[in-house]
Amino acid sequence: MRTTLTLDPDVAAKARKGAARLGRPFKEVVNAALRIGLDQVLKPPSARPYITKPRPLGLRRGFSYDDIGELLARAEGEDYQ
Repeated sequence: MRTTLTLDPDVAAKARKGAARLGRPFKEVVNAALRIGLDQVLKPPSARPYITKPRPLGLRRGFSYDDIGELLARAEGEDYQ
């Protein structure tokens, strides 16, 4: 595909030097660089892992696990069902 692309002077100089050093055409060097660069640019950023700090919850004073019905009634009211 033929298209017009304006390169910044430093990018063009670097591509020309690279093409000369590798002995490859300028077009090949630019296409190879774009393939590599576009893969990096379009790759989604790696997400940082979400870390939570565990805390002991326990029950507040006056509550007990002995009678779950009573616990639910106190926490949610008598219409907990």
